[in-house]
Amino acid sequence: MSRAEINDAASIPADAEEAPTRAADKWWRRLPGGRTLSDGRHLYWWAEVVAIVIFYLVYSAIRNANEGGEADAFNNARQIIDWQRSLGIYHEESLQDWALHFKPLIVMMNYFYGSLHFVVTMGVGVYLFRRSSDDYPLWRNTLAITTALALVGFITYPLMPPRLLDAYDPGGNWGFVDTLARYPTFWSFNSGAVSKVSNQFAAMPSVHCAWALWCAVVMAPRMRPLWAKVLWSLYPVLTVVVIVLTGNHYVLDAVGGFIVLGLGYLLARVFTRAGRSRRAAGQANADAAAAAAAAAAAHP
Repeated sequence: MSRAEINDAASIPADAEEAPTRAADKWWRRLPGGRTLSDGRHLYWWAEVVAIVIFYLVYSAIRNANEGGEADAFNNARQIIDWQRSLGIYHEESLQDWALHFKPLIVMMNYFYGSLHFVVTMGVGVYLFRRSSDDYPLWRNTLAITTALALVGFITYPLMPPRLLDAYDPGGNWGFVDTLARYPTFWSFNSGAVSKVSNQFAAMPSVHCAWALWCAVVMAPRMRPLWAKVLWSLYPVLTVVVIVLTGNHYVLDAVGGFIVLGLGYLLARVFTRAGRSRRAAGQANADAAAAAAAAAAAHP
């Protein structure tokens, strides 16, 4: 390789090979509501909304069509309770019994359970799209993969939540209360259409907890005030408290939710390409040019 060829190789811009592609897709840039990432890819908020809605509709359809049998769900619940007893962490009934003495607390937690799950998660997604566009694809994919993994858990391990134990097994004296049905809230699982379309046994893992931890790990590092970091860090902790005091989950459901989030993140790191900087490609070209120069110097 001549020195002229080496110099030519070193002077090639990092994105030279992408020029035809970028010229061909210029019409995308004229569409409204777009964001251009550092690697040249484009995101559009309306396309993201459509994709998320379709994903959630498919997820809900599969989730609600695979409820599982009551007997299996009850047996799995007893298994979870046995595991927690052996670990010394089966305190759900005692904690709920304490909380039931404070009706405003229970009502507040009902609204927390029924609304913040969606509202906060959507708000974090909007924040990421607007303020950290390069990071958005990775965390969006993390949430999607996590939710899909949770769906596998719902299908393979139907689990009766604490609030349903006494209705199914009155002689067991489980002592739990369905707070969504007894106290004011937007909805309850026993009401009208909700009882017909909602999978009552989709409890392991807890998607509430997985999504809450997702919000925390996204937002806490991006906050400057210490109080904001603390509040976001406490959000998944408060979510665990809520799912237990409302009788919707066991503690191990929360652990399962955190585990699937970790798996979702690892898988998203493998599959996500959008949002990566051009500097990586530029460095690769520089390394190649340096290697070619070294080879030429060794063999003039």
